[in-house]
Amino acid sequence: MTAFQPKLVALDVDGTIVDERNQLTAPVREAVRGLAARGLEVVISTGRAIPGVLDVVDKLGLDGRHAVASNGAVVLAHPPVDILHTVTFDASEAVRRVLAEMPDAIVAVEELGTGYRVSRPFPTGEINGTIVVEDVESLIADPVVRVIIRSPDHAPEEFGEIVRSLGLDDTSYYIGYDAWLDLAPQGVSKAYGLEVLCERLGVDRSEVLAVGDGNNDVEMLQWAGRGVAMGQAPDLLKDVADDVTGSIHEDGLLTELQRYL
Repeated sequence: MTAFQPKLVALDVDGTIVDERNQLTAPVREAVRGLAARGLEVVISTGRAIPGVLDVVDKLGLDGRHAVASNGAVVLAHPPVDILHTVTFDASEAVRRVLAEMPDAIVAVEELGTGYRVSRPFPTGEINGTIVVEDVESLIADPVVRVIIRSPDHAPEEFGEIVRSLGLDDTSYYIGYDAWLDLAPQGVSKAYGLEVLCERLGVDRSEVLAVGDGNNDVEMLQWAGRGVAMGQAPDLLKDVADDVTGSIHEDGLLTELQRYL
């Protein structure tokens, strides 16, 4: 691996940079900052909305960078926030299909740059930014960049089985760890957002290092010149990765980034 030297480093956030308490270790912070100081383009690539991106950017102390948010539907520069590219879609049919099977699920649509509109409050700490409660029909009346459906009353395995049985072929979707579903425009993924950004920056995909831990990182790791899965990642992600590092609790990201310092 000594021959591979990335120009752009794309990093997932939850489970890669920060743990379940939204905390990161000092060695990880210093490694990320060290890469930026060496002139590498460090890009946050996450399912989080813009407020969540800015939260981790603040924790890392990164200035004057780019990010891919909302699972690739939003590409931005920061700070100050400058939205460079967005993709929206009509999520109404997909949301209705899910709610027909799980009528008590919570629905959230992303409000670009500010937070979310939700059908009712999410569990504490799961989403951030400005939160406004509205009825479901109002939430899905217009095209959006991203929808989250959360069902705290379902076990993750049962939730996943229900979602996969619905045939949501007209949208991109990602199932999270805790009965969490992300809906995105068809064909949009973190890889899509990174490709948009790399075209702007003049970086080839072969020069991209990508690290992630979730189902929504599959396309990104497949697309990048080097894709690395965190140790706690599902087998689906590990199978497509070029390498597997340690888990979030073993500072697995640090192990990978030290190769380039």
